[in-house]
Amino acid sequence: MSNEAGLGHDDLTPEQTEGFKVGEKKTIDEYQKLDQNDESLRKWKESLGLGSGNTISDPNDPRKVILLSLGLEVEGRPDIVIDLTQAGALETLNKKPFTIKEGATFRMKARFRVQHDILSGMKYVQVVSRMGVKQKMQEMIGSYSPNTTDKPEYEKKFEPESAPTGMIGRGHYEAVSKFTDDDNNSYLQFKWSFDIKKDW
Repeated sequence: MSNEAGLGHDDLTPEQTEGFKVGEKKTIDEYQKLDQNDESLRKWKESLGLGSGNTISDPNDPRKVILLSLGLEVEGRPDIVIDLTQAGALETLNKKPFTIKEGATFRMKARFRVQHDILSGMKYVQVVSRMGVKQKMQEMIGSYSPNTTDKPEYEKKFEPESAPTGMIGRGHYEAVSKFTDDDNNSYLQFKWSFDIKKDW
């Protein structure tokens, strides 16, 4: 994480990993035909979920990634889950701040479906603002094959975070978040907010 004040239009542009090169993209059929005798290739393909069950892509829905829900896990508290398949879910998220107790450990999680093609290097980028100071965070979610009947959806739990403490940390925070990939395709962008309070 790094503090960044006065960010412009590229606030939510993911940072590139130094020395990391995006590999040549292949179709699902090309991935399936890679050498089956290569154990490391076979394990890598299994990690993407290739070759397991029938794909469940919807031909009437052109989206590659469908975000199903966003959740907030907090130690000792029931999970807060936003069902993104419901109309108006993002508007509600923007208008209704989360409350988090100062010093509490929490983490976000996302449920999503991939269809039509391999998803390469999905990332979550978040910019949190408070009193003119902005802080940017990026989380690598990974690469996934289209979902199948054997694996109808994916869930990714982010790294745990700790809420700020003390009078300086308490207050209202505004956030903008985005799910994107190696090609800077935007799959979901939304505003939300949260309050750090002394107690729940």
